[in-house]
Amino acid sequence: MQYRKLGTTGLEVSNLCLGTMAFGRWIDEKASAAILHSAIDNGINFIDTANYYGKGQDEEFRYGTGESEEIIGRALKGKRDDVVLATKVGIAVGKGKNDKGLSRTHIMREVDNQLRRLQTDYIDLYQVHLFDHHTPMEETLRTLDDLVRQGEVRYIGCSNYAAWQIAKSHHISDKMNLEKFISVQPQYNLLSREIEQELLPFSQSEGVGVMVYSPLARGMLSGKYKTSNDVPPESRAAHGEKLLRNYFTDRNFQLVEQYRKLAEKNEVSLSQFALSWVLNQPAVTSSIIGASKLHHVTDAVEISDWTWSEELLNTLNSLY
Repeated sequence: MQYRKLGTTGLEVSNLCLGTMAFGRWIDEKASAAILHSAIDNGINFIDTANYYGKGQDEEFRYGTGESEEIIGRALKGKRDDVVLATKVGIAVGKGKNDKGLSRTHIMREVDNQLRRLQTDYIDLYQVHLFDHHTPMEETLRTLDDLVRQGEVRYIGCSNYAAWQIAKSHHISDKMNLEKFISVQPQYNLLSREIEQELLPFSQSEGVGVMVYSPLARGMLSGKYKTSNDVPPESRAAHGEKLLRNYFTDRNFQLVEQYRKLAEKNEVSLSQFALSWVLNQPAVTSSIIGASKLHHVTDAVEISDWTWSEELLNTLNSLY
């Protein structure tokens, strides 16, 4: 396992981060706890969750129900100080007017709920889940700064932000002497490389830590999908994962087949190959692995310190 500083801070995190969107949603508490404990035992000290993660994601009106945080809170008893715990706020947790967004009212209410669910006195990394076009950034940043000063939060980060949005927030933080976003959480994988245009260069330039999600393209890079009509019954696609089906294009199926051949040549699974590519990108601090089975953790750990040759990296770039 490799450990890296998160942004310009002194905080050290593993280059693998355990993603917990499946906890309490697709897998029960016993299976979730086993995965979390396996991750810690294998050297992963970085855990990512959100108040949105839980059964409510699959309702007609999608809203956060907090099961993931609750499971983590119980499973971390006696192990809390062994991990860097990250969670997120901003997506709807109910139907009320103030049950979403990044207003002071919503953030202050939710952080109390999240600390209770997580059974902890503090959150290591508190991230805004989405950009809020309806709340002044000054209000959000002042609120987050207050949480840091009160000791409820150690660091703040953002998720799904564009480079210009982070740049603007940093300017406001400088002007108002507020805490800055130290990290960003974007999607990044061998089929989705859009953040290479602006976000990754910006993050490297400004010292923003990058913890990427969906390194396997929501399962597309696991190799289990051969065509858009070939959907295994127990897969995410079969369970209605709409964002996964966005990857079902002829070009992507062709790319996956070429990646599969390279993985076989290097004697690793396609999933391991795709994850390792992400870990070998210099701007990436940590990659989130959305584990729903124990082997997802152990398979990832096996390749966590595999350093790619320049030739292999160039081969992938030419294919894409």
